Amino acid sequence: MKALLKRSMGVALAIGVAGSIAACSSQNSGEAQSGGSGTIKLTLWDQSVGNTDPSAKLLPEIIEKWNKDHPDIQVERTGTTGEQYKTKIKTALAANEAPDVFYGMGGGSFMQPYIKSGNVLDITSHVTDDIKAKMAPGMLEGITTNGKIYTLPVYTHIASLYVNTELFQKAGAKIPTTYTELLDAVSKLKEAGITPALIGEKDRWPGMYWYDLIAMRQAGNDAVMAAFKDPSQWNSPDFVAAAAKMQELAKAGAFNSSMFSMSYDEMLGAFNAGNGAMMVQANWVNGGIEDASSAVKGKVQVVPFPIFEDGKGKNTEIFGGGQDGFYVNNSTKHPKEAVEFLTYLSMELGTKGFQAGAGLPCWNTDGLDTSNLSELDQAAAEIMKTGNSFITWWDNILPAESADAHKNLIAQLLSGEITPEQFSEQMAQLKPTELDL
Repeated sequence: MKALLKRSMGVALAIGVAGSIAACSSQNSGEAQSGGSGTIKLTLWDQSVGNTDPSAKLLPEIIEKWNKDHPDIQVERTGTTGEQYKTKIKTALAANEAPDVFYGMGGGSFMQPYIKSGNVLDITSHVTDDIKAKMAPGMLEGITTNGKIYTLPVYTHIASLYVNTELFQKAGAKIPTTYTELLDAVSKLKEAGITPALIGEKDRWPGMYWYDLIAMRQAGNDAVMAAFKDPSQWNSPDFVAAAAKMQELAKAGAFNSSMFSMSYDEMLGAFNAGNGAMMVQANWVNGGIEDASSAVKGKVQVVPFPIFEDGKGKNTEIFGGGQDGFYVNNSTKHPKEAVEFLTYLSMELGTKGFQAGAGLPCWNTDGLDTSNLSELDQAAAEIMKTGNSFITWWDNILPAESADAHKNLIAQLLSGEITPEQFSEQMAQLKPTELDL
């Protein structure tokens, strides 16, 4: 998926989609009936069930409105939690028992095997110029695989550095813009008895976010993309230097001593309780930070990850930018109606979800009321506007086994079990990406 790296993307998140969304849904639900056979029933599976997930509240409302406006095309939804959902949809696709429409776990390497095996409907012919015109710049490229379209975008997310300004002030530390300033902040925070940064490494991927950003700053996005295609390039001076910086931070005490027993959820809880000064995460954490129950509400800033004085990367090279989306089962008995609903769902959830803080929008948002957006959401949108190169989550780009190996190697690097040189040597043994970058 070429959108994993977008040049001159100019994601002009103008902060709007308005009445045109409704026009994009079915304008003649009577045509949706198959030969007068009566009401069509479509099934939808998703993973938005968490109490802090804005989509969990929005989805039932969107489906209820669809069902009310389309009495001949009724949608039945089933929500399942993240890891359980991943297993459930994999099993269903393998057995050809998937629902009509389903969430695709961020696309990338997760969906690629099912696209190749023909489990997913090619919707290229259904994506009209009118629909394309409503997408934010760069989004059409992001959903195009080998010239074909299998999904429509809903949200996009980017990972940045979250900083507890109250703890930084207490320690007399400066919010870091360079690697040297990051090390200095770690030192000052430790001297003040404050945990500099939190990682929920029990789940592995939070540590991956740190290393991947460090590698992007050290080597630059071009080198990272080249290494995805030719893994031998992971064993080069820039990536060894990135691993050395990651290990240097760990040895300097930048991270919580409990990181290997702390889960992602526990990491968020600790940060929101004010128990750590920094966290690298994506903007899906904004809602929890700004929740009324959060001890750090109004005390957190989101800033670009620091650049490195000796690095080739720039702070306009963004980690994230891949799109979340839903897909249509190639075996659906009602492809036209399923794509019709997919289009409606993607636009409605994408724009209303942006207003609710669920993610940055993949659709043009001119004129949309953003007065209720938190400062964190607006700041994340501003960071994304500056981006001219995007690489999404590495475990969505790498083949599944290589993604797991990558995360495990980072854990070993953090624990000091391997050297930066050994880390890079083993990274060079990974398989190349299967995606069309």
